[in-house]
Formats: sequence, C-alpha cells, structure tokens
Amino acid sequence: MINSDIIAQTKVFVKKTLEGAEGGHDWFHIERVYNNTMLLAKDEAVNQLVVALGALLHDIADAKFYNGDETVGPKMATDFLRSIQVDEKIIDHVVKIIENISFKSSLKVDDATTAKPFTSLELQVVQDADRLDAIGAIGIARAFNYGGFKNREMYNPEIAPNLNMTKEEYKKSTAPTINHFYEKLLLLKDKMNTKSGAKLAEQRHLYMIAFLEQFYNEWKGKL
Repeated sequence: MINSDIIAQTKVFVKKTLEGAEGGHDWFHIERVYNNTMLLAKDEAVNQLVVALGALLHDIADAKFYNGDETVGPKMATDFLRSIQVDEKIIDHVVKIIENISFKSSLKVDDATTAKPFTSLELQVVQDADRLDAIGAIGIARAFNYGGFKNREMYNPEIAPNLNMTKEEYKKSTAPTINHFYEKLLLLKDKMNTKSGAKLAEQRHLYMIAFLEQFYNEWKGKL
C-alpha cells in the first residue's frame, strides 16, 4: 500500500473514532496538528509517513478520557495500523510518539524511575505541532472548552498555580483553567524542539500574555 492510501485510510479511521469527542480533542484538533506537522516537517529530515501517522493518531484515545489509562491509545493505534498492514517498524515508531508526546510525559514521576525517555526527530516535530495547538488563540479556546467540559472554575484568586507538579499530580489536577496557563501553556514556548516551531510559538505566547493581562483587568474591574 502506498503512503497516500495509508494516510487517507487513517484519516477516515480517526474521524470516525473521534465522532462526538470533546471539542479540544476532536477531529479538528487532529487536523490542525497534522497540518502543523507537515508544515514543520518541510524543514526537517524526517520520515514523512511516521510524522503523518504520529500526528493523526497521537490523540486517538487521550488518557484523560479513559480514566488515565495510557495504554488505550497505543493499543488502538497498533491494532488499526496492523489491520491495514503498515510495516512494523513504522508502527513501533508511531506508537512511541503517542506514548511520549504529551506534556505530562516531561514531568517528574512519583516513583522516581530513571528510564531514559524515547526521543526522535519525528517525535520532536509532532510534539511541536501539538504544542502549537495548545497555545495562542486556539490554545486559549481549547483550555476553556475543556475546563467547561470538566465543570472547573475559570479562575479563583485563592488557588495558586502549582508550578512543581509531578506527573500524577498533573493528571489528577482539578485546578481553575487560568492556573493551566502557568502550569503548562506558558511553559511550552521554551520547550519547542525545532527552530520553526519555536518561531511560530513566540507570537502565540505573546498573544496569551496579552489575554491574561486583559482578563485580570476585567476581573478586577479596571477596564
């Protein structure tokens, strides 16, 4: 099967699987990350099929919607890719991207394991593309959409952001949405892997800073 057919079938699978998904993690999120990925990949020596499939399948079963189970997504992706007879080396690489792409994977773990994390240029490209969709105007919209989905407060001045969370604390957090800016979104600019990703992240980061200033002024009745 040629790569274009594999990608086309994967798009159909992902669209079907994510029907009715939460608005920040639906097919349109996948489509944006895929487009970002292919844009960034133009400047990098990557396996085009790996980054395309990694982008399309990275949130096929986000653990936060499966009681924190991080095995569902990799298994679902593996089963699908095998069903359309994708090469096992490609599958293995795509699964490793799914397992390592998330922000929480960069946080310290409670059991202090020292296993060396997986890395590849393909992971870095898809990760940057995903992070770009978590910041800027889209990132703000996604953050508040998810906060509403989970019935969280928008902001509570009495609840300070936790800037030193472990992975498990991050997964269990029920903090107000504004805290999420300090606990994740504002940190992403300096975590970009590629030059192209970092350049695109800069403007989106500044947009979030301006939004927060406006938000606090309105909250305090200054505007």
